[in-house]
Amino acid sequence: MNVSTQRPGSSRASSGAPASQKANAIDQAFHAQLARFTQGISPASLLSAYLDWMVHLAVSPGKQSELVAKALDDVRRLAVAAVPTAGEAGQPCIEPLVQDKRFEAPEWQTWPFNLIYQAFLLNQSWWHTATKGVEGVSAHHEQLANFFSRQWLDMVSPSNFLATNPEVLAETAKTGGMNLLRGAQNRFNDALQNIRGEPAPAMRLFRPGHEVAITPGKVVYRNRLIELIQYAPATDTVFAEPVLIIPSWIMKYYILDLSPENSLVRYLVEHGHTVYIVSWKNPEASDRDLGMDDYLKLGVMAAVDAIAAALPRRKIQALGYCLGGTLLAIAAAYMARNGDNRLKSLSLLASELDFTEPGELALFIDESQLAYLDDVMAEKGYLDGKQMAGAFALLNSRDLVWSRMEHEYLMGHSLPVSDLIAWNADATRMPYRQHHEYLRSLYLRNDLAEGRYLVDGKPVALSDIRVPVFALGTQRDTVSPWRSVYKIHLLTDTDVTFCLCTGGHNVGVVNPPGPGVKRSFQLARHAHGERYVDPDSWTEKAAVTEGSWWPAWQEWLAAHSGRRVAPPPMGIGAHDGEALDDAPGRYVLAA
Repeated sequence: MNVSTQRPGSSRASSGAPASQKANAIDQAFHAQLARFTQGISPASLLSAYLDWMVHLAVSPGKQSELVAKALDDVRRLAVAAVPTAGEAGQPCIEPLVQDKRFEAPEWQTWPFNLIYQAFLLNQSWWHTATKGVEGVSAHHEQLANFFSRQWLDMVSPSNFLATNPEVLAETAKTGGMNLLRGAQNRFNDALQNIRGEPAPAMRLFRPGHEVAITPGKVVYRNRLIELIQYAPATDTVFAEPVLIIPSWIMKYYILDLSPENSLVRYLVEHGHTVYIVSWKNPEASDRDLGMDDYLKLGVMAAVDAIAAALPRRKIQALGYCLGGTLLAIAAAYMARNGDNRLKSLSLLASELDFTEPGELALFIDESQLAYLDDVMAEKGYLDGKQMAGAFALLNSRDLVWSRMEHEYLMGHSLPVSDLIAWNADATRMPYRQHHEYLRSLYLRNDLAEGRYLVDGKPVALSDIRVPVFALGTQRDTVSPWRSVYKIHLLTDTDVTFCLCTGGHNVGVVNPPGPGVKRSFQLARHAHGERYVDPDSWTEKAAVTEGSWWPAWQEWLAAHSGRRVAPPPMGIGAHDGEALDDAPGRYVLAA
């Protein structure tokens, strides 16, 4: 197969001589191979960050003096902890951060392990100070240097090693070393699974169409990019306005239709809503030239058209999750610009519209990193889902990598499996052009929020959206930080109901009502024309409600719905009324 070496939107391969094209192809091949060892991280980007930091630190004697003084004070504090004095006996000289659970067990408070973990935390604190606040270092480079210094320190945490982890030593003594034998077996099984390319064990226990994604429904529309699933009614009457769900293209849709007790789709159907959901095709090499316009036109707009054909004169309550919400907002602005009033409301779950503060994902957003990523994708025509999963694991390596290694390989335990864990292992791919376009236009240049995002050659404006909006942020979201999601108040000119719930990007959204799980949310409406309230003031004023946010959102949907009517037939209007397949369809099953 002939593989194009030209970047989307670039004239790099066509503006020069054949020698330039050959050099470009060599560079791409080299970077693709190098990425296997760097986990997709651009060495040039990382080196630039550390050089920026080191050079500015070298010419900052004041900062150097501060670091020397901190190092001496840390030694003093550790010495005091090592030789307790009156009034300080048994008191740690430093406490872990609230989110750091590695040293919570009582075994860590015994000698010498108390000194080992405190020395590690003091070292970690020193490096945090060293990589922060060096005058002249760019904000992006400071963030990179601080983040990767923290990652390298986490690699040598005393909790990661048998000899310096008292919990593991106690378990080894208790089991006569059987925990280490089980851990070795776990490590061997994981290595064998990776070599064979086998799916994660959880995926064999939670299969789409069997244990998950089992809400009854039919595929009523299909094109080269999506399948549209309509779910069977579960009530005698339904709200007239259907609900269309647009999940992110970087995830399989069934995160919103997991096991019945965790299914948002089933919850909506049982509360009288006619629900449609988009299931994205997992792209292949032949789909390398699919771009953001294709995802808009063949994705969101095709789904809207199919529903309008099935249910003429009924407006749609549209929901988008993660980047699916971003794409849905683009579609809503595009429709508003064109006078298309088929939408009744928008619900955006953990969806950013302004990308100036995308959290730690910003670590992977600069010209060097994106050019490197382009070369990694050029060979196959897509970004492999495992690479994306690796990036997310890196963002939370303490919990997703090192804690798992301790739990499985040192303690010899097996991680519990769940429908959400199985879904998370069911990785998807991203086509070359589309991944290139959205990273640059949204994350790098922030075109959507700043009025430069083009559809059909003309910019779309989020301020044109007039339908009411429900926006959800989650407190521990590192993918779409809630303060970034909150900026929808500054970008739209409409009624916005904002909800902030406990949990992270996935667990906060998959948040069904029920006993046994502690959860809460805050919710407040900002009516059109009211003055802006900053996020800190909002959290102080919005009342905290215990429980899941799902019932509150369902009530919001119901309040923006019309009369109840008889359920519509399945598949009418799409492909002459014929359903193509039973849910979950074909695309979600493709590896």
